[in-house]
Amino acid sequence: MRYISTRGRVEAKGFIDTVLMGLADDGGLMVPEQIPTVSAATLEQWATLSYRELLLEVFALYINDEIPREDLEQLVERSYASFRHPEVTPVKKINDSLSILELFHGPTFAFKDVALQFMGEFYSYVSKKQNEIIHILGATSGDTGAAAIQGVRGKEGIKICILHPHQKVSKVQELQMTTVDDENVLNLSVKGNFDDCQKVIKDLFADLDFKGKHHLRAINSINFVRILAQTVYYFYAYFRAQESAGTKKINVSVPSGNFGNIFSGFLAKKMGLPIHKLIIATNENNILERFVKTGEYKPGDFKSTHSPSMDIQVASNFERYLYYFLGEDASKVSEYMNNLKTEGRIVIGAEDLKRVQQDFEALGASNEQCLELIKKYKAEYDYLLDPHTACGIAAYEAYNGADEVCVTFATAHPAKFDEAIRLVDIKQEFPAQIEQLFSKPQHQQVVEHDEAEIVRQLEAFYV
Repeated sequence: MRYISTRGRVEAKGFIDTVLMGLADDGGLMVPEQIPTVSAATLEQWATLSYRELLLEVFALYINDEIPREDLEQLVERSYASFRHPEVTPVKKINDSLSILELFHGPTFAFKDVALQFMGEFYSYVSKKQNEIIHILGATSGDTGAAAIQGVRGKEGIKICILHPHQKVSKVQELQMTTVDDENVLNLSVKGNFDDCQKVIKDLFADLDFKGKHHLRAINSINFVRILAQTVYYFYAYFRAQESAGTKKINVSVPSGNFGNIFSGFLAKKMGLPIHKLIIATNENNILERFVKTGEYKPGDFKSTHSPSMDIQVASNFERYLYYFLGEDASKVSEYMNNLKTEGRIVIGAEDLKRVQQDFEALGASNEQCLELIKKYKAEYDYLLDPHTACGIAAYEAYNGADEVCVTFATAHPAKFDEAIRLVDIKQEFPAQIEQLFSKPQHQQVVEHDEAEIVRQLEAFYV
């Protein structure tokens, strides 16, 4: 298994080198040279595996034995030791057509923990094995930062800096990042939105001299290991839904702002997992819905919503989908991405749009819809949705057919977004780990949206 760039100007790499590269040196994203396929017989064997066992099998197809099986088992065990549920990502049946995959049982109560606790252990492993200095640099719309920091805080040989948009994440998200006082952690609160933070990150990774000098490594979903780790729970969710689906087809509804979570499902489907519909759920920052419905990919006006982790207008992982949509033609990908840069949009024709619509359904839920669904599901099923999961439920209700069942992903615990929950007069009890955050001092630097100032902060931190 070798990995190549979506833009075709990077020499093929092995698994560890791919993860260490993060953003491809030509500005593209790394993808497998060939996606491994899983036979129906193998899927049947995998169906009874635990989450940890399933991860080992999926990763075995991608890592070229670069991590010995015994070492990988230890990494997996350490990664999920802090999860509060023995299944890691349990599936809860709500009614005969809906189940919810709970992805919030990790230490920071969000789906990012599933990949980032593993990634933290992986970086620590590589740092020790290769005597490698690792400086992690990432941007977050709220959940990635907390999960990434939790994954590497206090680890020898690793420093982490996270950029988040100042006052545009929930209070709990902010506290989860900024109450960490380990010396290897730096939080920069940037006066701007998530897309501003993400652009700085991409620019710094594209500066190969700066990247090499400071040993920069990526934690965002531009890094393929994030995508791969998330693919595992698609298999797990499908197998659990299969147990009661009978002859019904199985759909998946996924809250996704940066296209990473839904791309993991696209990858699982290409591997052979027979998901029927991949349903993209977004909020009023609905660039992905507009693309699926009209064929135009064009960032619009940024909106602050009740689901801030999806307040994103430029979806990084869209390029990976574009690569497969364009028949793995790297030159065409480069052309399309250049059009996005120069003209501010990508447009595809009517015939191509039909192909997109065979891959995805999509819905951008309004703020009001989300609040109504939070209230409805609490009243009817005594199940409290967070506002991102509510977007997923809106998409399930719109697109799930009579002969279909759907697994909607619960991407965060509702306690992380109490600002929205209170708007529908629901009082929730916070988990103790979240309650205690409010009494801790914060550690963050508030900075202007100025790349030069951010670079100065980084250079002082990386000394």
